[in-house]
Amino acid sequence: MLIRQAQAGDLGAFEELVAIYQDRVVTMGYYLTGSRADAEDLAQEVIVRAYISLKGFRHGADLGTWLHRIALNQWSNMKRGRKFPNVLSLDDPVQTEQGEFARTVASADLGGDPSAALEGKELQGLVQQALRSLPDEQRVVLVLREIEGFSYEEIAKITSCSLGTVKSRMSRARQGLREKIRDQGEII
Repeated sequence: MLIRQAQAGDLGAFEELVAIYQDRVVTMGYYLTGSRADAEDLAQEVIVRAYISLKGFRHGADLGTWLHRIALNQWSNMKRGRKFPNVLSLDDPVQTEQGEFARTVASADLGGDPSAALEGKELQGLVQQALRSLPDEQRVVLVLREIEGFSYEEIAKITSCSLGTVKSRMSRARQGLREKIRDQGEII
């Protein structure tokens, strides 16, 4: 119903659709790009593209699958324009007109154990780094399955690949991720 209303030009209906799917697109974008800012840029681009193309959306298709396909296409376009991720070192000072200042990071969990929070952040960083080091086609299927929760069949539709290709890429992605995390753990 919302899709038909949005296709008929109801901006409120389109805004409701955006509210339903935006967080999922941003999350997927974050795991693909490694940057919250790039993920938000990607989501905005997806929203614009979806709005422009909504009249051509077929009602037999799943809107979430269609939006994730747009997101993958936009991510590919973004990668051609610049390299991901935008890395910021917390060790580097901040340069301002008043001089140089050390970076500080606020704790997200002020009541928790700081060492446990640090270990959690380190593990998350290891996983992110390992995920970004995977080939794009493996990273995409892994994010769509493990982060976004799509079925293999849905991933095949989103990526325009056969089911067998999706399963093969998923197997290689999981194995590669395990190896990269293991290797990183040995270094640390």
